[in-house]
Amino acid sequence: TDMETETARSNMVNQQLRPWTVLNQDILELFGEIPRDRFTPAAFKKLAFADIEIPLAHHQCMMKPRVEGRLLQALNIARHDRVLEIGTGSGFLTACLARLSHHVTSIDLYPDFIDGARERLKSLGITNCDLSVQDVYDMTPELPYDVIALTGAIPEYDPRFQEWLSPGGRLFAIVGQAPIMAATLVTRSGDQEWMVRSLFETMLPPLVNAPLREQFIL
Repeated sequence: TDMETETARSNMVNQQLRPWTVLNQDILELFGEIPRDRFTPAAFKKLAFADIEIPLAHHQCMMKPRVEGRLLQALNIARHDRVLEIGTGSGFLTACLARLSHHVTSIDLYPDFIDGARERLKSLGITNCDLSVQDVYDMTPELPYDVIALTGAIPEYDPRFQEWLSPGGRLFAIVGQAPIMAATLVTRSGDQEWMVRSLFETMLPPLVNAPLREQFIL
């Protein structure tokens, strides 16, 4: 029922996001407004607001709400920002990024993810985003981005992404391999200068096709 949904949504904000120091009012309101359950596969609708990763097709998942909240808060998105999202998934984070920024370019390897997300975003009247089927490792952006969000983990830090940032631009990436991965914020502080800050530990399925350094076996 609507009542149950409202309660679950308010619990998500007050029991997951706030205790995890997501205190930015715009972001808390976003989680109150954007119907996360509309982005959740039918089988998991009841868990849309729970503190879990929700399985999607292709061995992917929706991040926990509190991780999404921390990601959005860390990126400190302004109304004029151009955003690149790598890994559209269900489109929930795309919706959040679009509401906070000027424009979002979101790419994913899987056409069904892109089609589903496009449909959901359209139904909510969110139009300031372009979604396309693309592999980020074949991509050369024409323009730099103010914000880049990677929604899959990368086994080790890959400097190619930081080159795509405009001056002052921010990149969010989860770096490492199980069992230890760190959510990392990279800020372009100068022409060839970047500040790297580790935010918190978490786990996420790896970005498909992310290159891995060869492991030497002695």
